[in-house]
Amino acid sequence: MVAHHNWSRALLLSREAVLSDDILSRTPPPADARVEYGEDPHQFGDVRLPKNKPLAAIVMNIHGGYWRNKYDLAHAGHLCAALSENGLLTWNVEYRRVGDPGGGWPGSISDIQAAYQFVPQLAKRFQFKADRVIVMGHSAGGQLALCLAAREPALKTVVSLAGVLDLQRAWELHLSNDAVVGFLGGTPKQNSANYAAADPMQLHIAAAEQVIVHGTKDDVVPPDFSRKYYEAKSRRGEHVKLLEIENADHFDLIDPRSAAWGKVEEAVLSLAGTP
Repeated sequence: MVAHHNWSRALLLSREAVLSDDILSRTPPPADARVEYGEDPHQFGDVRLPKNKPLAAIVMNIHGGYWRNKYDLAHAGHLCAALSENGLLTWNVEYRRVGDPGGGWPGSISDIQAAYQFVPQLAKRFQFKADRVIVMGHSAGGQLALCLAAREPALKTVVSLAGVLDLQRAWELHLSNDAVVGFLGGTPKQNSANYAAADPMQLHIAAAEQVIVHGTKDDVVPPDFSRKYYEAKSRRGEHVKLLEIENADHFDLIDPRSAAWGKVEEAVLSLAGTP
């Protein structure tokens, strides 16, 4: 019996590892429409229309990839498809990244801001009443989502999934081969102004409810990035909540087949106003 239990557990752990590994390469369900929000080839997004009982909410999703153009929006199509199945219109945005002309700082956040400001046109085009807009970002997308919240007072709800929420510390730990240096054009000493303007830990987010989600087994962005962010922002009086998901890794949070996904989805649907 013990041997069978250990074998079953090993099989489960092996399956979860595969789920995490293939989310970046697995083809997502097709979008309903691809819409340009600007003139640059990277300024577009995929729209997935709500299925079943439509909710009066739009989720704008910002994919991660340490701000590099090696990664695009495709892998985030899985979570967007899952949310659309639960009644949400999803707007999965692409943007200029490091390696693209104009990508990095401030081009990337400028694109994210333009995509957010385009939401009313989406609602009109698809005849969808957007009572609430939720902006959600994974990894580097979490940084961009919170940076957007600091720039857009009308944005009331933002979700960070395993976000890179302390850029100074990202540099100190040399995460992903100093990805933040490429994004911000130098080290904190070389370009302190960009760090001050881009770092969620340093920004004041007065209006938005911030839901900070992280898996305890994340080995890409340390879990205490979110924990320390929550503690710091709580002390400053910002409206911030922390959801730590036991045994979840970096990619479990965006994989609808993972054990962690149910908690992520539940949090987003709650923000959208489901009964």
